[in-house]
Amino acid sequence: MPADDTPKLSALVVAHNEEQQLAQCLECLAFADELVVVLDKCTDGSDAIAALFTENLIEGSWDIEGDRRNTGLDTCTGDWILEVDADERVTPELADEIRGAIQSSHHNYYLIPFDNYVGETLVRYGWGAARGVSAAPRLSRKNHKRWGLERIHPGLELTGPEGRLEQRMVHYVDENISDMIRRLDRYTTVRAADIRENGNAGSFARNIRRIFSRFYKCYVSRKGYREGKYGFLIALFAGLYPILSYLKANLEDR
Repeated sequence: MPADDTPKLSALVVAHNEEQQLAQCLECLAFADELVVVLDKCTDGSDAIAALFTENLIEGSWDIEGDRRNTGLDTCTGDWILEVDADERVTPELADEIRGAIQSSHHNYYLIPFDNYVGETLVRYGWGAARGVSAAPRLSRKNHKRWGLERIHPGLELTGPEGRLEQRMVHYVDENISDMIRRLDRYTTVRAADIRENGNAGSFARNIRRIFSRFYKCYVSRKGYREGKYGFLIALFAGLYPILSYLKANLEDR
C-alpha cells in the first residue's frame, strides 16, 4: 500500500462477458492500490473470475456505455484512476511509468499510446474513430474525467493540463478478419440506436461522402498504407461505419 503522502492508484475494468480475457487483464493490474471491476449484463463466468482478484465488484445492466464507465469512476477511491478494458494489457514497463508519473505530476490526465493487434499481427498505423485508437486518455486524476451519454464510443469531458506517457498499452483488438466484421456489425447496430434517439447522423449524402473522407483519413493521414492489407481493411471499415449505422437507423426497427 502507498505511504500516506503517496498518491493512491485505482485500476478500473469495465467488462461484458469477457471470461476468455479477463483473468489476463486483471493479473496485469496487481501494481494498483485498488482494483474495481464493473460487470455489465454478464452471463458467463466473468463474475467468478473477477472475484478472484478483487472484492470491489459492481454488477448491473446499463444500456449507455458512458453510464457504466462513469459508475466505475465514481466507485474508485484513488487519487488517480487507470481505465483498462478486458482486451488490453498493462506491461511492466507501462506500470512503472504510471507509478512514476503520478508521484509529482503537474498534469490532470495522460494519453497512453497503444499497440493494437489483430490476431498476432501488430498493426500500429491507421487506427481511429470507431475501429481503434493510437492513444487514449486512460490515466486521470479523480474527478477530472467524465464520459458522455452515448451507447457506444461516448464523448469525453477532460479538465486540466494533458500529459503523455511513452510506454504502450497492448490491445488485442480482433482475432481475425471475421472478428473485425462481427465487431463492425455490433458497433453499427448500437450506433444506430443512438441515431434513432438523438437524430444526429446527418444526411444520406453526407454519410456517403464520409466513406471516402474517413478512408482517406485512416489510410493516408494516419498512415494506414504502412500496414499493407490490414491498413486497407481498417480504413475500409472506418469508412463503412457511418453509412452502415445510418442505414440501420433508417431501415431497421431496432
